[in-house]
Amino acid sequence: MGTLQRFHVGPRLSEMAVHNGTVYLAGQVADDTTQDIRGQTAQVLAMVDRLLAEAGSDKTRILMTQIFLADIHEIGTMNEVWDAWIAAGHTPPRATVQAAMADPGYRIEIVVTAAVG
Repeated sequence: MGTLQRFHVGPRLSEMAVHNGTVYLAGQVADDTTQDIRGQTAQVLAMVDRLLAEAGSDKTRILMTQIFLADIHEIGTMNEVWDAWIAAGHTPPRATVQAAMADPGYRIEIVVTAAVG
């Protein structure tokens, strides 16, 4: 059995868990829900960067990404921000779907799984 570490543990969820060299992020959403899809996507990707760095990883080590959009018609704008952020040659497998969000202000939620190291 490998070591299991949880980070930023709350009563309902942890923001991140690391087990056997893999980091699992909880769904990340924007802090400022007044922003449009471009602004919220940038906020969420910055959170992903911070959490991955805390776990000893980075965006070049992402194994899988799941993206949930409140409005699938915003995928083009979201992709512009994503494409500027993701490292060339390191694009991970990804799924993008439309979903009802827990808060109507959320435009996007991103879940990431990455390798540590």
